[in-house]
Amino acid sequence: MAAPAISMPSSSSKTESYVDNKRKEDIRQANIVAARAVADAVRTSLGPKGMDKMISTANGEVIITNDGATILNKMEVLQPAAKMLVELSKSQDAAAGDGTTTVVVIAGALLKQCMSLLSAGIHPTVISDSLHKAANKAIDVLTAMAVPVELSDRESLIKSASTSLNSKVVSQYSTLLAPMAVDAVLSVVDPSKPDLVDLRDIKIVKKLGGTVDDTELVKGLVFDKKVSHAAGGPTRVENAKIAVIQFQISPPKTDIEQSIVVSDYTQMDRILKEERNYILGMIKKIRATGCNVLLIQKSILRDAVTDLSLHYLAKAKILVVKDVERDDIEFITSTLNCLPIANIEHFRAEKLGHADLVEEVSLGDGKIVKITGIKDMGRTTNVLVRGSNQLVLDEAERSLHDALCVVRCLVSKRFLVAGGGAPEIELSRQLGAWAKVLHGMEGYCVKSFAEALEVIPYTLAENAGLNPIAIVTELRNRHAQGEVNAGINVRKGQITNILEENVVQPLLVSTSAITLATECVRMILKIDDIVTVR
Repeated sequence: MAAPAISMPSSSSKTESYVDNKRKEDIRQANIVAARAVADAVRTSLGPKGMDKMISTANGEVIITNDGATILNKMEVLQPAAKMLVELSKSQDAAAGDGTTTVVVIAGALLKQCMSLLSAGIHPTVISDSLHKAANKAIDVLTAMAVPVELSDRESLIKSASTSLNSKVVSQYSTLLAPMAVDAVLSVVDPSKPDLVDLRDIKIVKKLGGTVDDTELVKGLVFDKKVSHAAGGPTRVENAKIAVIQFQISPPKTDIEQSIVVSDYTQMDRILKEERNYILGMIKKIRATGCNVLLIQKSILRDAVTDLSLHYLAKAKILVVKDVERDDIEFITSTLNCLPIANIEHFRAEKLGHADLVEEVSLGDGKIVKITGIKDMGRTTNVLVRGSNQLVLDEAERSLHDALCVVRCLVSKRFLVAGGGAPEIELSRQLGAWAKVLHGMEGYCVKSFAEALEVIPYTLAENAGLNPIAIVTELRNRHAQGEVNAGINVRKGQITNILEENVVQPLLVSTSAITLATECVRMILKIDDIVTVR
């Protein structure tokens, strides 16, 4: 059998054209097309006038949101390159908390430009290096545009949180939620580490009923459960001494599976008597320390409390909240400034937390437990979110999380930039001018990067029902005349000074979006083959 002929490129060809085999081009193109499809899916939800997505999961759960990270997280993406865009929005969510849709839309626009550069015969490595240079230059331009902000300037922080909330389903409540987000973050900032905010110190408790207007910031602790008063125990305690316990107030069980045979009533009475004495002994030790509120951790092996122990606790006038989640113990102990108690033998008065009031409060058709006036309270806070249905409640929580992240960004990097597509158009203009100075292929690539950034103002205008071409052309013109902060005011449907309209966002959100989008695009460009391992 004759060997197949292999065509070799002609050595006489002296042209500097890039020769690549067809398979590599096809794989690169397939990756770019798949990733762009993901970007196009979320593009319509960008901005304050963006559309919402209704996501129906396999188990019948329905989610209504326009948060990019949530939409992509719930999508079942199979193509590996498209999955990278899902991971990209997760990275932006972790780094900045906001701009999760923006970062994916920018990546999609960059990939579109890369497609045309590749078809023009420019090598992927040249494109990749040029994008890296352009991204670094973009960060410098953004930093030069930024306006410094102080944490004492509460108004600026509220403006920034409001801008984040304005693009959400619960945008009409931004006047309530934005100041709440600012106050929550500022209350947990540690003066010894002023640049760090741990959002785990802010606990969001959701309670169905009422409207988002009823959402409140609670200086203390809130439990989304009622007091265990099966035996008529107290539901309100003043001057509370609170213990967080990790052991069970119930009769012990055998360590291994075995049965105990009871042959007569005297033995049964003796078992019951021993159980009663065991529980009474524990409650006497608890009462001796002056403790009058018990928070009991959820138990897996046996019941944390029994009806008998609840009866004795009620007699001892001790308020009981049972089934506290294991994950919440650290937050509760740092808030109450107390220590968790793992064994009855270690029950000491110095391990207790102190508060002015612990009470059960009726909310809608349910009840919650509130602990207020905590002595030496840790740097934590609670937000009680209300909503008329589960969809609104979940979206309010997601929106509030984004607003908290925006304020956290301003704490770690204290600079603001304008919103409304203003920074993107300014970047596009400055990078376009810089591209003319560069030589060779780099200039083309940087020019394409500059053009790709125009996708943000174009999409904002498109989603607001305006004429995108007219708006972007006018915006470009205004920036060319030196109006750096001119942006799209989607409410008025025209171009105004966005800083004066109080549409601002943290510098970290913009810089992080451009850096992460460029990194992701460069990675996709460098892939020339997909190897499946089974």
